Amino acid sequence: MAKSKVERDSLPEEFKSIEEAANFWDTHSLADYEDLQTDIEFEVELKSEKNYFAIEKELSDSIDKLAHAKGILPETLVNLWLKEKINEKLTEAV
Repeated sequence: MAKSKVERDSLPEEFKSIEEAANFWDTHSLADYEDLQTDIEFEVELKSEKNYFAIEKELSDSIDKLAHAKGILPETLVNLWLKEKINEKLTEAV
């Protein structure tokens, strides 16, 4: 049995903006354009810097419990809190 060809809109040569591309792909399936896809290779260098700070055991346990209750990682919770506090202090200083 032969595969039937799927009718599809033509793929624009170029999108004028990210929004135009997003709108197109929100309403079209990439699977319908598989024959136009090509494999590419590229390298990515991810850099992440972390700093470690000592925290009292009881405080760490509380952070773990609160983070678990929110469904997020403890380091995410700590980063959110620190950002909030720093923004508060920066706003106060102005």
